[in-house]
This record gives sequence, C-alpha cells and structure tokens, in this order.
Amino acid sequence: MNQNEVFILAIESSCDDTAAAVLKNNKVLSNVVARQSIHEEFGGVVPELASRAHQQNIVPVIDVALKKANITKDQLSAIAFTQGPGLMGSLLVGSSFAKSIAMSLNIPLIAVNHMHAHILAHFIDEDGYDKPEFPFLALTISGGHTQIVKVSSFFDMEIIGETTDDAVGEAFDKTAKILGLPYPGGPLIDLFAKEGNPKKFLFTKPKVKGLNFSFSGLKTQILYFIQKNVAENPNFIEENKNDICASVQQIIIDILMDKLKMAVEETGIMQIVIGGGVSANSGIRETLHKTQKKYGWKTFIPKFEYTTDNAAMIGIVGYHKFLHDKFENATVVSKARIAF
Repeated sequence: MNQNEVFILAIESSCDDTAAAVLKNNKVLSNVVARQSIHEEFGGVVPELASRAHQQNIVPVIDVALKKANITKDQLSAIAFTQGPGLMGSLLVGSSFAKSIAMSLNIPLIAVNHMHAHILAHFIDEDGYDKPEFPFLALTISGGHTQIVKVSSFFDMEIIGETTDDAVGEAFDKTAKILGLPYPGGPLIDLFAKEGNPKKFLFTKPKVKGLNFSFSGLKTQILYFIQKNVAENPNFIEENKNDICASVQQIIIDILMDKLKMAVEETGIMQIVIGGGVSANSGIRETLHKTQKKYGWKTFIPKFEYTTDNAAMIGIVGYHKFLHDKFENATVVSKARIAF
C-alpha cells in the first residue's frame, strides 16, 4: 500500500455520540458527530437508547464524512474503530459496522483504545497547534476516567495515577444535578463559574496518597453543603448559583493541579497534555495555560472539537497503527472495560 497517502475512515461509538472521520495521513479531512438529545430528559445516558440511536445514525454519519472528505470508499486504506472502553451496546454497533466495511473492501481493520485516542489526538496535524515530544504526561479527564499517564511513545503508555472511585466528570455532573441543572450539567457549571467568586465557598480536598484521585467524598461534601444551606434558605441555590459553581470548579481544578505538580516532581517530565471531555472546561484550560509561566511547564491543550468524543482522534491512532501494521481480524471483540 502507498503509505505516502493513507486514508483512514474512523468510527467512534463508545457512548452516546455517533462519530465518523476521514483522515489523510495525520490531517483531518472530515469529522462528523451526531449527538443524541434523547438522554436529556432522563438526566443521563440510557445505554439501550444510545445503542438504538447509533444504529439509526451510523450510516448517514459515515456517508456525510466521506462526502465532506471528497473521497469514495474505494480510496480508503483502512477502517479504525473504538474497541473500548465504553457502553457495550454502543461499541458493538461501531465495531460491527467497521468489520463489515473492512471485509467488503478487503482492507485492514484497526482497533483503538478510546483513552489512547484522547491522548494521541494531540498528534493531529492542525495549524497553530504544536505537538508534544515523547516522553510527556497526559491528564485524561472525562465522565468515566481521571488518569495521569506517562506517555513514552505512541504505543508505550503507563497509568501512574487514577481515580480510586468516581471520575472528575462525574463530580461536575453530580454537582449540576444537585443544583437542579439539566443534563449534561458539566458545561453549565463552567458557564456559571465564569460569573462567580471561586473563593466564596470553601471545600476540603480529599486526602489520597500518591498520584491517585478520589471524588466521591467531594460529591458527598457538596451534597451536604447544599442541603444544609437550602434548609436555612430555600432560595440559597438561585441566589448563589454562580459562586457555588465557581467554588466547586476551583476545588476540582486545585485537586487536579496538585496531582499534576506531584507527577512532574516524581518523573521530571515537564511536558503536560490534557484530553477527554472535561478538558473542554475553560477553567481547567486557563489554569493549565498559566502553569507554563508559573512552573515552566510546556502545556498542550487540544482543539475544542477534539476534546469531547469524536472520530478524528480514533483516526489518528488508526493512522499510526497502520504505519506499524497493527491490524486486527474479524474475531476482535468490543470491550466495555479494556486493558490500558
């Protein structure tokens, strides 16, 4: 195959977004996402509804991705798909479709770890965005994951710190639910926090040894804080919403930064990248920007569209796996939980 012109069709279906992208080498030609609004009325993702919506969306999404990229399926070099982690029903829709296309076109099939993709999205060729050099530290933060990863190469990654219970995205979403905000609540916390005083209400940091995180205690602390104050003043949330959001966001940022500083001290690595849906949070992005001057770190913050679930990040991993002949056959299975 001509490795000077590699076209990868990437499929992402790990949760509630059906996404497809086409990459030519490490450049994105198209990146299409169909979002599912049906989950809003339930206050969270309903797995069965998500998998059904993927079945409805996957054909039109792939069709649009190919048309936007201005290529035909016969030009494709390989098919990359999310193997895991994620919701099993959702993953199966993407993997089944990927296998079928790869088999019909007689081209390689590439399985991708969703969390690796969040990290390696930084290697998509984008104007105005630098790429990190190995080794670097990656902070992956999402609704299901909170990890610090030592990245030595495209295929050599080691988790050196992770949450012992809930993920950081869960802390944001649970706080939003306590405040009566609609799903998804994390972006709304970020929005209200911009107008609030982050020092108005003080929360304590959980005491967790090493580089690991814990957010379950913080969630409980926030719940009791709201319940106590609402009992005293039924209008407490409405009167203090901006300050509550700013204060909660600040304690979460402080927790993340404390562990990152510790990781830098332990490893001596001063290149930091972030990835995952929560890396779209403006407070986290701004704080990480400031660390370049404050601590001398070199930080890498992805383009907004590559933070939430998308297929372009699956495609960039697929491209590098293609260059190293890391292919799978039709017996490869989707995994809700997958070895990192």
